[in-house]
Amino acid sequence: MAHESFEDEAVGRLVNQGFVAIKVDREERPDVDAVYMTATQAMTGQGGWPMTVFATPDGQPFYCGTYFPKPQFVALLNAVKDAWDNQREAVLAQGRTVVEALRSNVLSAEPKGVTPEMLARAARTLSKSYDQVHGGFGGAPKFPPHMLLLFMLRRDEADVVEMARHTAEAMGRGGLFDQVGGGFHRYTVDQTWTVPHFEKMLYDNALLLRVYTELYRLTADPFSLRIAQDVAGWLRREMRTKEGGFASALDADTNGVEGLTYAWNPAQLREVLGDEDGAWAADLFGVTEAGNFEHGLSVLRLMRDVDDAAPEVTERWRTIRARLKDVRDKRPQPPRDDKVVAAWNGLAITALAEYSRVCKDDAARTAAIEAGELLARVHVDSGRLKRVSRDGKAGDPVGVLEDYGCVAEAFCALHQITGDGRWLREAKGLLDTALARFGNGKGGFFDTADDAERLVTRPADPTDNATPSGLSSLAGALITYTALTGETAYREAAERALGTIAPLLETHVRFAGYAAAATEAMLSGPYEIAIAGHDPTELLDAAVKLARKGAVIVAGRPDQPGVPLLADRPMIGNSATAYVCRGFVCDRPVTTTVELATVLT
Repeated sequence: MAHESFEDEAVGRLVNQGFVAIKVDREERPDVDAVYMTATQAMTGQGGWPMTVFATPDGQPFYCGTYFPKPQFVALLNAVKDAWDNQREAVLAQGRTVVEALRSNVLSAEPKGVTPEMLARAARTLSKSYDQVHGGFGGAPKFPPHMLLLFMLRRDEADVVEMARHTAEAMGRGGLFDQVGGGFHRYTVDQTWTVPHFEKMLYDNALLLRVYTELYRLTADPFSLRIAQDVAGWLRREMRTKEGGFASALDADTNGVEGLTYAWNPAQLREVLGDEDGAWAADLFGVTEAGNFEHGLSVLRLMRDVDDAAPEVTERWRTIRARLKDVRDKRPQPPRDDKVVAAWNGLAITALAEYSRVCKDDAARTAAIEAGELLARVHVDSGRLKRVSRDGKAGDPVGVLEDYGCVAEAFCALHQITGDGRWLREAKGLLDTALARFGNGKGGFFDTADDAERLVTRPADPTDNATPSGLSSLAGALITYTALTGETAYREAAERALGTIAPLLETHVRFAGYAAAATEAMLSGPYEIAIAGHDPTELLDAAVKLARKGAVIVAGRPDQPGVPLLADRPMIGNSATAYVCRGFVCDRPVTTTVELATVLT
């Protein structure tokens, strides 16, 4: 639509003669996008982008749609202008009707208790819609169900974990994953995870890094470890900005052509690798003369195991992959969107912090800390958040609820890997602002603050979509913060918030995966593990391996300042000592990994 209509001079003149054209960056202003997407869905029965909305001067939408081919768009412009000029009262009445309908749909459910049985039913519901052949849920297009996978892994039930493992393996072997450069694309256009939409989003990769890290922690699967390493490496290598944050996305197109950077044919493989290795690589990656993409090109898939194969096979694959990467790096590359989005950086920080601890990756730990420093320095001011920055300067859009939840969760993750009380104080400031400014008075939350710019309605969408909803991300942060501090008022707020979407958890868990994962953590305690000692490494490694369902872990000196979990928890003798607690009520302290395993299993 941009090429057909918005770049056309004749169409531009027609737009400018009768309308004020406004292009909304939905990444900077998700609140605006949410309001008008709801209107579009209400008026047309479906949503999507590009989204086309005609509104009155005060913002009331009266006609909505998505993609209009140029002839239809021109006819629509003329029809809307005629209606505005000659039937204005009817148009205004339509706008008022739409706005009233939107306001009546704002979630207002009273909280109810969430229970283990509720989550068990949610897991059973998922199993009914599971794709037994290809993994995941639903047909084409197929999106990575990262938040559902986090929930499924926290269920800690063999059949549910196996569904998650199968899905993770299918995604990691398919074209959704960049087999040469690392990182996941946005979705696949088919049901089999073969041909992707080549855009790479920060939030997808952050959430998927958490999935593969957790899967490796639970199963010691070398494939999951390798995918986690590849994603973490890709984040550091290709997505970090010079200020230490993470860019939003890599575009789908290169020089206007989708997939130009990534796809191969057999002749190209032979040219780079020689006849023998080229034929071997074509077989390994499923590259054929016919191709699986366009113009005889193929998206690379991993057709055989290389992570648990004979050493010579693994080494050959690594060498070939590196050679392909060197050549591919010389191809034209997709543009990068350098916006630093607070919520998405929060997701990346949490993922890298968890990965760094499980996989002992100091570079990932450093990257997480430096991104947190950027958020604290540029995005946070007196407990208030700016949503975006670029080149180290904050933009005008204010933070929405998901920013507060995701960044607070990230600061809690940094507190756990550093033992620095500063991060816990930063998290508290954001959580206090969210509770004071975003609540709806019934336990739930709006997506915008009470002093934010007034739109025609105040959005309050509790469903998890491409990213965690504001409500579910905030609930997760509140639960983690309570586990780290013992301040129960924050847990009570999380319980009320999750209670407002209890029906969604039971009946439509595919749209509440992150909320379900947070609920699993809450109902399990979560475990609070404090390890006091001058050299807690052995106990810490055991705790990281054995902890379940969103447990928090802090290690450091006894009574380390700013670390509530270590307060009044001394060493036994001169030995590092682990305390396993729930609600700050602890089991007997232990000093060996065997004893710790007994307590945690």
